[in-house]
Amino acid sequence: MEKILIATKNAGKAREYRQLFEPMGLEVVTLADLPEQVEINENGTTFAQNALIKAQTLTDKYHLPVLADDSGLVVDYLNGAPGIYSARYAGDHDDQANNAKLLRELAGVPKEQRTAHFHCSIVVTAPDKEPLIVEGNVAGYILDQAYGDDGFGYDPLFYYPPFAKTFGQAGMAEKNKVSHRAQAVKELMKHFDAWYQK
Repeated sequence: MEKILIATKNAGKAREYRQLFEPMGLEVVTLADLPEQVEINENGTTFAQNALIKAQTLTDKYHLPVLADDSGLVVDYLNGAPGIYSARYAGDHDDQANNAKLLRELAGVPKEQRTAHFHCSIVVTAPDKEPLIVEGNVAGYILDQAYGDDGFGYDPLFYYPPFAKTFGQAGMAEKNKVSHRAQAVKELMKHFDAWYQK
């Protein structure tokens, strides 16, 4: 069975990708399965560049197809911040601090100017192939306080109009149907077969 390396240690994400790739005859392995951790300097200026750096570094080292994604929150009023710094907006991977900083930055900004979207770039690399790059977005706006404790990151502040609630109030199953990653994965599945067989 051919392998594909998913550049994550997140068990939930690995499970999602297994459901996609195993029916195609691909065995999914993750960073958690590797004997050593690889230092990757994600110094790109866009989500796609950072995902490409991650994927290409691992393909070069292990000579395997690699899927990497990078995602985050893009707030229009803040000129796209937190953007690629979403996870470390207020320091290092501290959801509460990140949310508090976002609320401070948007204090007093009226609702119609609080538009935002979650963005996901997925990049797949393989030896001797051009990278496959796909993207997905989901649009909403940022509330002035948190609602719901499902989800993670900025979910409790992100209001999604079709649900009439925040991603923090939506269950994971409901959110996963429309999320930025879901949109990017749909796009990926449209192109992956042709790319992989090339």
